[in-house]
Amino acid sequence: MSAPARRTRLVLVTGAAAALVLTGCTSREETSSAPSSGAGPAASAASAAPSADGCTLAKTGYPKVDLKTAIVGFSQSEKEANPFRIAETQSIRDEAAKLGIPADHLLTTNAQSDLNKQISDIKSLLDRGAQLLIVAPLNSDGLAPALDAAKAKKVPVVTVDRQVTSKPCTDYLTFIGSDFVKQGHRAAAALVKSTGGNGKVAILLGSSGNNVTTDRTKGFKDELAKTPGLSVVAEQTGDFDRSKGQNVMEQLIQTHPDLTAVYAENDEMGIGAVNALKTAGKAPGKDVKIVSVDGTRNAVQLIADGSYNAVIESNPRFGQLAFQTLQQFEDGQPIAPSIVISDDSYDESNAAQKVGNAF
Repeated sequence: MSAPARRTRLVLVTGAAAALVLTGCTSREETSSAPSSGAGPAASAASAAPSADGCTLAKTGYPKVDLKTAIVGFSQSEKEANPFRIAETQSIRDEAAKLGIPADHLLTTNAQSDLNKQISDIKSLLDRGAQLLIVAPLNSDGLAPALDAAKAKKVPVVTVDRQVTSKPCTDYLTFIGSDFVKQGHRAAAALVKSTGGNGKVAILLGSSGNNVTTDRTKGFKDELAKTPGLSVVAEQTGDFDRSKGQNVMEQLIQTHPDLTAVYAENDEMGIGAVNALKTAGKAPGKDVKIVSVDGTRNAVQLIADGSYNAVIESNPRFGQLAFQTLQQFEDGQPIAPSIVISDDSYDESNAAQKVGNAF
């Protein structure tokens, strides 16, 4: 995409954010009309220094591969209608192109939120000759058959965004992603600030079976416990989905009419909550404070517009760091079992200025 076209696209996406909410969009698929941009900052390691006793090519006994001529497979977990997944996949494509990897040497699949399909997808990538794998796991558990297949073919696997319960350096190379517990801490601190430390809170939980939901919930509750004036009165799963988040919020408005704050474990559910509150005649961001995690352009624009309170970033642009890690591994450098990235945050003080960094 040319630079002028990209700038035009950014303006259109930003302007469309409020429209998506006002029209009561209830399906993640509908967000594809305002695709996310990969133009923001790439994910960067919070600590760049590799572990001295980390995983190395020599330890694994894997064959050395030339990254620029290798066949690389990328397994995406969910339908690319969610802005996070759009930006994540695009960052992989962009970095591969930047490195000069031929287009036909980057093999991509999408599991469509089906664990069995993701296992099949990864095995298919291996059968098609993938020599290096980047995997965005659907769940923390259940991918062992696919990881075993990669290990049998001596193909290193970098996982991004969600951790798996298998063993690093033995079953996969490393995990690259955020500190999800810390994200929960930061979200709670933002909610304390926006509410003044008093109120009744509902948690819109992410999908079950992965460490993101577990860790974001733990971090939030642990931090919120320091503020006795705020109490969690309800928590219900919205599966990281906008329409489900809206449905859950509609129910919570009925069962907890005195609710004053919402913590959504991703932006899509938070935007669903905004839709539900507006339909109920409440003012999101004012009558009910909303804090979520991700950093989508739609949510950040809502902060700037006054209908949202804060977003803790979870940067999906893993492409540069994933390929850099694979190159370091092939160069014989030690790779840490996990590589934690740095995440930004958005609130009323900076959302308007930083919306261009959102995805």
